[in-house]
Amino acid sequence: MRILLFSLGIFFASVIVAQESLTPENLWKLKRVSSESVSPDGTKMLYNVRSYELEADKGSTTIYVMNVNGSDRERIVRESIFDVQWRPDGKKIGYLSGQSGSVQLWEMNPDGSEDSQVTDFAFDISNWHYAPNMQHISFTMEVQVEQTLAQKHSDLPLATGKSYDNLMFRHWTQWHDHAYSHVCIADYTGGKAGKTHTDIMEGEAFDSPLPPFGGGEQIAWAPDGKSLVYVSKKKPGTEWAVSTNSDIYQYDLSTKSTKNLSADNAGYDNDPSYSPDGSKLAWLSMKKDGFEADKNIIHILDLKTGKHVYTTESVDQTFGHAVWTATGDKIYSLSPVDATYQVYEISLNKDNTMKSIRAVTSGIHNINSVAIAGKNLIGSKSTMSMPNELFIWDIKTGKEAPLTTENNGMLGQMKMGKVEKRMIATTDGKEMLTWVIYPPDFDPSKKYPTLLYCQGGPQSAVSQFFSYRWNFQLMAANGYIIVAPNRRGLPSFGQKWNDDISEDWGGQAMKDYLSAIDEVAKEPFVDNDNLGAVGASYGGYSVYYLAGIHEGRFKTFISHCGLYNLESWYASTEELFFANWDIGGPYWEQPTPKSYNLFSPHKLVQNWDTPILVIHNELDFRVPLNQGLEAFTAAQLKGIPSKLLYYPDEGHWVLKPQNGVMWHREFYGWLEEWLK
Repeated sequence: MRILLFSLGIFFASVIVAQESLTPENLWKLKRVSSESVSPDGTKMLYNVRSYELEADKGSTTIYVMNVNGSDRERIVRESIFDVQWRPDGKKIGYLSGQSGSVQLWEMNPDGSEDSQVTDFAFDISNWHYAPNMQHISFTMEVQVEQTLAQKHSDLPLATGKSYDNLMFRHWTQWHDHAYSHVCIADYTGGKAGKTHTDIMEGEAFDSPLPPFGGGEQIAWAPDGKSLVYVSKKKPGTEWAVSTNSDIYQYDLSTKSTKNLSADNAGYDNDPSYSPDGSKLAWLSMKKDGFEADKNIIHILDLKTGKHVYTTESVDQTFGHAVWTATGDKIYSLSPVDATYQVYEISLNKDNTMKSIRAVTSGIHNINSVAIAGKNLIGSKSTMSMPNELFIWDIKTGKEAPLTTENNGMLGQMKMGKVEKRMIATTDGKEMLTWVIYPPDFDPSKKYPTLLYCQGGPQSAVSQFFSYRWNFQLMAANGYIIVAPNRRGLPSFGQKWNDDISEDWGGQAMKDYLSAIDEVAKEPFVDNDNLGAVGASYGGYSVYYLAGIHEGRFKTFISHCGLYNLESWYASTEELFFANWDIGGPYWEQPTPKSYNLFSPHKLVQNWDTPILVIHNELDFRVPLNQGLEAFTAAQLKGIPSKLLYYPDEGHWVLKPQNGVMWHREFYGWLEEWLK
């Protein structure tokens, strides 16, 4: 076993002598920095800072503008504005606001003066962009394409029924309302949009961007403003549910025609980005249909010759959004490596093949966004001990400097635990990167209750994220050692490590978990009589599965929105491409996919004998409520000490401030009862 120690640097605005522990309440006092963008001339940037009021159970966003070196910061105070963008000439800032009674586009000067309303449609708009030539704007709107049951029976205004004849009748947290998000275009002149608009997807029962989480990054204007591209998965309900085959569509404004640019690729095509001269289009491609966690390859299309190149195909890494240099001969992109996220520079040959690749940044952190500002890169960075802040990096050297310090004052008052990187041997002879987080004021002569953290996804790295739910420093502040392994199935260790989880959920990944906790439990400061396992989603599944095989290792479990019965889950989830790929298909196939008999936690419930807290939410349609109810019912009928924590107004995550604090209080209350 190899152990590497490091300290996580935090820049403090002032030295504060008195320190306190991180709590659920002050976790919500931390400010959340996001949505940074550089002005067209590369000299200024704007960004959002979101704050939450726990008593009011709501958040508010403040906009800031500053020079790209961090100087001359100005605060722009507005009520409920969002999706803030620079106008292509840099003279105005556009934003969305509901102040007129519906969500419309507004503009203001970069100093926050002279607000004016740009659009005045009879509907809300979203995902908007200026055309680079400033002759048009694009946006999306919800368009009623199909008749609802209420419209069909308009003489029954109090009836509440819904009717569907296809899958995707509900998705993530919402039931389908027979409306679809369409890309639209309107004229733009002198700071005003035309009164009319063109729906470039008219009559189509398809969405752009992709639901539930796609946004403006899936729509891009050509530099000449004569066409735009957008992402859509143009498949009807059931076909949509079993496929990941989205495509890049190009709409020509003069001919009013649409062309599919990625028809030959079978999997996801996403996040298009034009080169500055408009001759090339880059996007992210996954080659396998149905596999949502396949490797993202930077795919470049030469728009003059029509030649497609999978530029980063030979690199055993997955990549994020492509950011072009002004000369179009290089791309900057984020990529995970060894449970961190770094910026990579990809140099291109004239035929768009890769000439070279190098890491611009290094370190124990997550870089979460990147933009170019002259000879520097600007983006956001987090660690397990620091929420997102903005930084600037020298492109040649990778040297960094902070641009924002929104949380330094508060973090300076917080005691943070040491974060340790360990390489632990697995049962099949591999080495697994595992984070171990220690309580503040850790004393190696004492014994500490210890938590095995089980990651969700299942393909989602245990990286240097700062979570407002599964916050490792908050767990440590409550007196626990946390063991967080990057078990089989997590990205940043090559595609094979990532892929090995598929159709093997209860196999090597479970052995990896046990290898991690067993190795760390050898330490004299770990209280082996008080070990717990916690996790959400696939991590919640892992908790249920470990409850049936742990052989007395753990004293308690907590499962949030976990999968308990793979048969009933398959029959009630929505994105079936995920279930088909990772579980092996429907349970009625012959032969029956092995996952149902070997890896469904409910098949091991006869072995459950350990107290368990089950958390599940009404609006979670990815892992529906029945999963938590089945698990809790089984525990109760077996006489196992157990509790159900249920939220009727939350989905897969708990997002509301007061719900979040309640979640943490119940989480730590349960651990306090059973591990202390």
